[in-house]
Amino acid sequence: MIIDVHGHMTAPDSYYAWKASLLAARGSHGGKPPVISDDALIASYHAPHPSFGNVSHMEHIDGAGIDLQLISPRPFHAMHSERPTRIVEWFTAETNNIIKRTTELFPGRFKGVAGIPQSPYLTVEQWLPELRRAVTELGFVGAMVNSDPYEGTEVPPAMGERYWYPLYEALCELDVPMLLHSAGCKFPAREPYSLHFIQEETVSVWSMIQANVFADFPDLKVIVAHGGGAIPYQMGRFLPSVVRTGVSYLDKLRNFYFDSCLYTQDSLELLMKAVGTDRVLFGSEKPGTGSQIDPETGRWFDDIHLLIDDIEWLDADRRADVLENNARSLFRL
Repeated sequence: MIIDVHGHMTAPDSYYAWKASLLAARGSHGGKPPVISDDALIASYHAPHPSFGNVSHMEHIDGAGIDLQLISPRPFHAMHSERPTRIVEWFTAETNNIIKRTTELFPGRFKGVAGIPQSPYLTVEQWLPELRRAVTELGFVGAMVNSDPYEGTEVPPAMGERYWYPLYEALCELDVPMLLHSAGCKFPAREPYSLHFIQEETVSVWSMIQANVFADFPDLKVIVAHGGGAIPYQMGRFLPSVVRTGVSYLDKLRNFYFDSCLYTQDSLELLMKAVGTDRVLFGSEKPGTGSQIDPETGRWFDDIHLLIDDIEWLDADRRADVLENNARSLFRL
């Protein structure tokens, strides 16, 4: 099997129109969710989309041989920093409901990874009821965590700070992994959201290592999206710390798991050599940013399964670990 741990939901236009209405009215019209029929939700997964090379969600994952995809909310739509906080809570809960419906309408093809209403104007404890509902009632197998709930408008608490500890405690109690994946990014941030993802993932890995989060939460399961930001590729910068501390930085780094959502073979090989194939899980984000045809190869940029196939030194057992076994074990599938 190929299990894709980094997928995002698809939905009809009426879902996004409802979001626009929530933002326009700022909750004054209430949070009544949109009426989306089963047929409309199914059709959205079969409809070609101009942002994804005019190919549908199902065509993308079928073409890549993806047997099971774990789907979470589209991160840049999360609107965590918006006010009043009730619209964040309404939108997150209904998004999770739609993901749950998707898993039922496409049996065996999808499992849910929960969105969390991470408003920075709520306490972390106030985020947790929706996380618990998604796991215990909706049957979700993980949670997507945004390290910057302010979405670039202020400096958030680093992921190593105790601010995050109630979330870590809940994730350990529920025994579900977190997919560390930043969300939106807006003024006054200098970077677009795609770069913000990479920067946040980089800073978060560094912060959690420096703060010894894994000493306090040895059962915490963290998957860092997009290959871990920059850390696995700049690891040499931190290796000399072993002389000062007596602890290998590589050993610290192997507290994390990393997805394969990178778009070049060189990047994938460097990641696997840096952290080990036992810490890498297949992730494609199909359909997403990489869903365009590379004019040089004729492949989709996000045909990551083909890039993995092209790695000659990767034997059958290690390839199976990356494509299936690591995800099956970590998510208890």
